[in-house]
Amino acid sequence: MSDERRRSDSTSSGEHTARAGSAGARESPRWRLLGLLFGISLVLLGLDVLTKSLAIARLEGQPPVELFGGALYLVLFRNPGAAFSIATGLTWVLALLAIVVIGVIIWFAPKLRSKGWAVGIGLVLGGSTGNLVDRIFREPGPLRGHVIDFLSVLAPDGSVWPVFNLADSGIVCGGVIIVLFALLGYDYDGTVQRKKSRSAVNQDTDERGPGVVEREDSGADSERSGATDPERGDGEEKS
Repeated sequence: MSDERRRSDSTSSGEHTARAGSAGARESPRWRLLGLLFGISLVLLGLDVLTKSLAIARLEGQPPVELFGGALYLVLFRNPGAAFSIATGLTWVLALLAIVVIGVIIWFAPKLRSKGWAVGIGLVLGGSTGNLVDRIFREPGPLRGHVIDFLSVLAPDGSVWPVFNLADSGIVCGGVIIVLFALLGYDYDGTVQRKKSRSAVNQDTDERGPGVVEREDSGADSERSGATDPERGDGEEKS
């Protein structure tokens, strides 16, 4: 009895260790993805704050700086609204909206199982946080601060494309990555829609297969019974 108990105890402990190992293997990728997401957002936030500080220090009261033969200009612009000068009088609404977006991303982040989605959402988070920092801490006051923009494409006054910053670039690039992965069928949980549909079709075929065979067998039985009935009828007439 003692030997049997030892064997059962060792077996149960081995199963428990295997379950713990598999659970740890599942947890490890999740923490790596969270590290990737928040790492990208922190790097983008740091670069955004640094470049805005440099823009204020070097471009305040200075003429636009031309780069790459006029393809890009460095010019300081304080934006009270969103991109394309939208909602210039609703800075506090934009700040509250950014807070909501950041909160939703933080709540949603643990559900991620895709590196592509983690990169895209990390860029959106970093960009949203960077512009929110401006709206909270810059003049004229909390939740009414103007966002610092300093990059202008093809024209120094933003007439070709609105003046933007690194945070805006992160938001746009992150959104493009997320949309691209969604269109390609890659879900945030790491699954692929095409594989899902194929597996569903295969499962449906497997489920219907035996039924089709049964119907075919029943049809064959009916044909055989139909073939034997005339013989029985002939036999009755002969008798």
